[in-house]
Amino acid sequence: MASARPTLLFIHGFPLDHTLWDPQTTSLADVADVLAPDLRGFGNDRCALPVAMTMEAYAADLKALLDERGVDRVVLCGLSMGGYIAMAFLEQWPERVGGLILCNTRASADTLEGQAARKATAQNAFAKGVDVIARAMAPTLLSDLTKRTHPELMAHMEAMIARQRPEAVAAAALGMSERPDRHHVLRACTVPALVITGSNDALMPLPTSRSMAEALPHGRLVVLEHAAHLTNLEATDDFNSTVRAFLKEVN
Repeated sequence: MASARPTLLFIHGFPLDHTLWDPQTTSLADVADVLAPDLRGFGNDRCALPVAMTMEAYAADLKALLDERGVDRVVLCGLSMGGYIAMAFLEQWPERVGGLILCNTRASADTLEGQAARKATAQNAFAKGVDVIARAMAPTLLSDLTKRTHPELMAHMEAMIARQRPEAVAAAALGMSERPDRHHVLRACTVPALVITGSNDALMPLPTSRSMAEALPHGRLVVLEHAAHLTNLEATDDFNSTVRAFLKEVN
């Protein structure tokens, strides 16, 4: 018999791992069957990687995971790169998606400048080391308030980035540079959808989130105050309560 509870699949961002979702996996386990895997090459995953790991390839990995576990429909929750992957999954297997949560992400493709920056990141992962990327990137993920009041979170994020494999970081960066615009995918989405962002997210400014929410026929936008790019960590209680309410709506 199929479970009456939704299955919630968390998809982590770049260049992070499944531990990003630790505050959610325990808190939301009473309302959903929660999955929070490492994407290929990240965290504990040691699978071989191509030079560029496309968003479609990550999505195919996640579909294989769901197939293996006998999960027919899933609520996808992706943050940043995880959102790109969720949209790639939705485009390929819309019948498998029962709900969509897009956090601190965008549906548009990279600009030429953005593509060049991705390629530079891929080169730096090998030439300079992931620890150098971590020191530069971690401060951009958190709001000034978070950095001031929770300095341990900044150290935690820097450590999470620094422990990733350079080949995983490079492959993901190159894969992100190749992704297409997927606003048309959102416009075709027939299931309930939620767009979550932080009021201080400089990496994904508010208009990018608003454009996704407006494209989704059954979407709505939630802006968490004082948070930046990592809303699930910076505003954990509000994030969890928002997702909890959405899951009840979906179910």
